[in-house]
Amino acid sequence: MSPRMGLTKDKIMETAANMADSDGIGSVTIANLAKKLKIQPPSLYNHIKGLNELKTVMAIYGLNQLHDDMKEALGGKEGDKAVHALGDSYLAFSRSHPGLYEAALLAPEPGNTDVQAAGNRIVELALGTLHYLELSEQDALHAVRGLRSVFHGFASLENKGGFGMDLSIDESFQRMIDVFLKGIKNKESQ
Repeated sequence: MSPRMGLTKDKIMETAANMADSDGIGSVTIANLAKKLKIQPPSLYNHIKGLNELKTVMAIYGLNQLHDDMKEALGGKEGDKAVHALGDSYLAFSRSHPGLYEAALLAPEPGNTDVQAAGNRIVELALGTLHYLELSEQDALHAVRGLRSVFHGFASLENKGGFGMDLSIDESFQRMIDVFLKGIKNKESQ
């Protein structure tokens, strides 16, 4: 069977990402995607091998988009301001693309080299941003893990409605980043 005119893997992925953002990652099924694209489900297999491949492609796309947003947010900033810029762009991405963000974290093939490469770009960006702290290679990697945990933990709690108090969410996020950075600086001065 030949591929439908105008239907591309990119169009399929874009539609799936929009579905995930509006209705959650669980809404992305072959049947739902085909319905949204106004095609028969078997037609999708001319472009993708199945749901796992689609979700892997979505994960790569999401990780690459997150990286690009974070890199753009740096805009020449350095030091603590750069770390805050990374955090702000991370949180903005999770807010504007909740389904794609979730897809980026739930790659069905985490050992896939393309998924790993996309994730490594974010790690390298964070390592470069933290360079001003003059950490050893091992300490810098621990710091990146910690920073990712701060960003992801906050984004996940917010996305699940975990912050119901009448208190600025953004201020809480900024304070959390500040505390994390102070902790790293205090450890290094010991």
